[in-house]
Amino acid sequence: MKNRTNILAERTDCILYYAKPALPNEYGTGWIGGNAPDFFDDRAHLIHEGTQKYYFYLCLPHPFDSESMMSIFIPEDYEEYVDNNIYPNCSVKVMEHPISAESVKELFTHPGLIKHAISDGEISNDEKSMAQSFLIKLGGNPRLIQHEDYYFAKLTEESFSFFFQVDEDGYPDTLLRDGYSYPFGFGSLYIFAKMGTNEIQEPVAGFWQFS
Repeated sequence: MKNRTNILAERTDCILYYAKPALPNEYGTGWIGGNAPDFFDDRAHLIHEGTQKYYFYLCLPHPFDSESMMSIFIPEDYEEYVDNNIYPNCSVKVMEHPISAESVKELFTHPGLIKHAISDGEISNDEKSMAQSFLIKLGGNPRLIQHEDYYFAKLTEESFSFFFQVDEDGYPDTLLRDGYSYPFGFGSLYIFAKMGTNEIQEPVAGFWQFS
């Protein structure tokens, strides 16, 4: 059992994840690119909003709940989420849901991402992680690109704490299709949640940054 106190309370440790090319029917701990989990096959209404359609980005099993996972969806329209990039107006969606296999349907598939498996998480010292490359860092302290307080203002007011980040510096060279740009401008997406005594609640996209 991973030490939640060290990772999410004292924040001396963190969990690092990496991406690698996926074999057919390989999911690893989760996956980035490819099709969304089949949980969403008949739940498009939970993701799309009116004329605004969304792409599946990645999914990751919950590290402290063996029965659930988290999926991230980003708007198809880049201008939509570049203009709405800070909570409570961050248009990136984080959905917690039961563990699911990859769908055979391409309902949300991002055309610019080639499916890669996400590795099992590795415990790392938080301070040392700041100098490492990773796809996902869960717990510890966020590695920020920009340090302005306004990114955290509303999140702190509503008792949200840093949960994990997805850092495009950790993309393998094989992840992006030719002709496509980094979804977050070679940046990083930061996910927050409310840390209860026995559970982690309401994961949300806090903000995303790029240099």
